[in-house]
Amino acid sequence: MRRRVLFLCTANSARSQMAEAWARALHGEAIEAHSAGTRPTAVHPLAVAVMREAGIDISGQRAKSLEEFLGQPFDAVITLCGDAQEACPAFPGAARTIHRGFPDPAAAAAKGTPEEALAAFRRVRDELRAWIEGLPQILDGAS
Repeated sequence: MRRRVLFLCTANSARSQMAEAWARALHGEAIEAHSAGTRPTAVHPLAVAVMREAGIDISGQRAKSLEEFLGQPFDAVITLCGDAQEACPAFPGAARTIHRGFPDPAAAAAKGTPEEALAAFRRVRDELRAWIEGLPQILDGAS
């Protein structure tokens, strides 16, 4: 049976979008992945670019509000930033909530050069992949 997982961050523009894509790519047969934001904006172009570099196309994904998922059952809701964790300490319909914070690459992109921005997105992409590789075990062990 596939487990339903919802990844949450503030804008649903980068971290949660990349996490959703990695979960589908790495564990699609075991995990039904979704993502949302507490204050959604749009999928960040650099998130699309760095995922394309990794062979995953997220250009068709869209930013979604967590309200779209209220009332739906999830095996886990995973907050990827402190803002989402504070805004959503408990999610109705979630069997459990897990927090694993990652830096906001969009914030780094706003402050740095184009090269630094791209490097920030790549770093978070790779950190997300490494963490999501172990997601089935995390879900088995999370309480």
